Amino acid sequence: MTPSSEPTLDPDAAARIASFGDVPPMRQRGLAALRAAIESAPPPDDMPPMAAIRDAVIAGTDGPLGVRIYRPISEFAQPVLVYFHGGGLIMGSNHSFEPLARALAAACEATLVAVDYRLAPESSPPAQFDDAYAATKWVSRNAITLGVDADRLAVVGDSAGGSLAAAVALAARDRGGPAISTQVLLYPGLDRDMTAPSIVALANAPLLSRDDIAYMHALADGETGGPTIPYLVPAYASDLTGLPPAIVVTAGCDPIRDWGERYAERLRHAGVQTTITRYPGVYHGFLMRSDATARGRLAIAEIGGLMRAKFANPLLF
Repeated sequence: MTPSSEPTLDPDAAARIASFGDVPPMRQRGLAALRAAIESAPPPDDMPPMAAIRDAVIAGTDGPLGVRIYRPISEFAQPVLVYFHGGGLIMGSNHSFEPLARALAAACEATLVAVDYRLAPESSPPAQFDDAYAATKWVSRNAITLGVDADRLAVVGDSAGGSLAAAVALAARDRGGPAISTQVLLYPGLDRDMTAPSIVALANAPLLSRDDIAYMHALADGETGGPTIPYLVPAYASDLTGLPPAIVVTAGCDPIRDWGERYAERLRHAGVQTTITRYPGVYHGFLMRSDATARGRLAIAEIGGLMRAKFANPLLF
């Protein structure tokens, strides 16, 4: 990257990128290798402790759906986060994204229900959205059994999972529920505009290049072509009024940075209370291992602080 024209990585972020060595483009590696790499990555040694972690199988739209429930140390009914992992809709799982799930549960002091939604290309969209929305409804309907407070239910996702979280918020508004208190969108893949200035400027960004984005879109879309409905691409929604308050996080060295920031500005203009924070010096996916960078640790702490404040002062209207 050239400092005069493009953002530069923080020293610790640059060191982490360098530790990966020469990483070939996603297209060259292929889907099987991408999935194997993300699932085999060792977790950090000091993930936040939980009072309980359990796996469950719930009824999805088209069959059984796996969830993993993380409960921080507390004996009382807690707010709840319904979490959708990243991975471009084509990779990732509750296993590979456990470090982020635990970090969010601990920082927000909330039970977290992580959703193992179906992946493309084996399951074409809208399977991922259908699973995300079904899981959110299940959490809301089973709040008493889960020991959580349905009035303090938030949806959260990173990257493609951020798009799912935004889509669930749209659908909940359009379909009369479930009630969502906050949508937390972490460097979200909300758009399909490949001409966005950040994509043009950061076409060769580390960990996510312009061609990587195109490759994942092609795998997810298959023979059907690009999606056109807002539940698959939230940026296509013409009306953002009446949505729950939003926390939007972007990364300075992320090619899809503009997608999240433009959506956040649209939310503000629609009268939605919105917090937008760009973390300079970090790459797309920096929260997947938030412990690895100073800004990752700061971002988790700031997200947690905002969510604790929102949960302590819910807007019940």
